[in-house]
Amino acid sequence: MTEATQDILVHSEAGVTTITFNRVDKKNSITRDMYAAMADALDAAKADASVRVVVFQGDIAIFSAGNDIGDFLQQPPATQDSPVFRFLRGIATFPKPVIASVCGPAVGIGTTMLFHCDLVYAGDNAAFSMPFVNLGLCPEAASSLLVPQMLGYHRAAEALLLGEPFMAEAALEVGLVNRVVPPTECNAYAQAQAKKLAAKPLSSLIETKRLMKGGQTAKVLEVMAEEGESFGRMLREPAAREAFSAFMEKRKPDFSAV
Repeated sequence: MTEATQDILVHSEAGVTTITFNRVDKKNSITRDMYAAMADALDAAKADASVRVVVFQGDIAIFSAGNDIGDFLQQPPATQDSPVFRFLRGIATFPKPVIASVCGPAVGIGTTMLFHCDLVYAGDNAAFSMPFVNLGLCPEAASSLLVPQMLGYHRAAEALLLGEPFMAEAALEVGLVNRVVPPTECNAYAQAQAKKLAAKPLSSLIETKRLMKGGQTAKVLEVMAEEGESFGRMLREPAAREAFSAFMEKRKPDFSAV
């Protein structure tokens, strides 16, 4: 089965649903409609007993540049039912294994969504960044909880307060990435791992994942909601307005007055 929206491709075959960012001309930046398509795809994969694994992938040169800024400013997430929050809750609570294949830049939610994946494979050109502070905002996707857990506090502070990129080998060292491969092999490697999982009993996959999560899902959702409230408030404040104006005007932001 293959479905196609303009910017998100969803393909299901042999127990594996693959969700592909397909907006390379815009660096796979994510719009409201793309979040909705991914949320719907996760809902469908959760409900379909024939689907055992979900794989997220991008292009060989770019995973995702994060939110589409223009679309985001025109249609900011107004409620917890907004497509972005539907997607985040969907990936955070998805009961079956989720794999990501990441090549090139993974910015903002392009990185934070990976903390909800079970296996992450990266091309050696992958660059992960969470530049929320640089946009006058705060972390999302429960990353304020999950990043310190995985990276340790000081590395998390470096990633979230400075917002500078870290490369595939550093991500491998801290455990965000399972394996680094040449970019031309990354998607195929992720698919091969997905096929291994798809051959296993679904009940065992689901129960093992549930036990590993250790009841943390409720806390993740709580933090996600708290971050969402802060994010929405900060989006209306002077620092974010200056950051986004500077981005659209292709200049360096000046935060001296905010």
